[in-house]
Amino acid sequence: MNFKEQGITEDIARLITDYVEEIKELLSSDIWENIFLSCTKNEVLVFWLLYRKNEANMTEIADYIHVPLNTATGVISRMEKNGLVVRTRSAEDKRVVNIGFSEKGRIQFEALISEIFYYGMKVAGSFTKEEMELFYRMLSKVVQVMRQEHKKKEAPRKVRKIMIE
Repeated sequence: MNFKEQGITEDIARLITDYVEEIKELLSSDIWENIFLSCTKNEVLVFWLLYRKNEANMTEIADYIHVPLNTATGVISRMEKNGLVVRTRSAEDKRVVNIGFSEKGRIQFEALISEIFYYGMKVAGSFTKEEMELFYRMLSKVVQVMRQEHKKKEAPRKVRKIMIE
């Protein structure tokens, strides 16, 4: 869907495309080459969960990323193959497999977080108090609109009745 089909004027579309062109040159190649930019959404969410909790079991991961357990297992298998996470058996219950960062995964995730915070602080530091308040209000509006759109898409599933003879 293009800008016109979305009801965006040519002037706004030009501003958006000019902005993207401008910032793409400002981002270092290190950011673009970082392994996390090639990760799937689910992999990034797993990293975020592990960053917050240090480790999680497969059920927690599946619940957190809102996927079935078999899908979460596939996500973790890819991440393990790439050397980003490790699986360990729980000491309390050998049936439970816990997932944690590998050394490589932790280092790369912390480097990415560091870079995001560095630029975030630089940008925030350039704002006046009034601009910062406006920025937070704008972000709140963005979240509110995204939630409304998400709720629209979550239509209740219809139960299909099958007649058995």
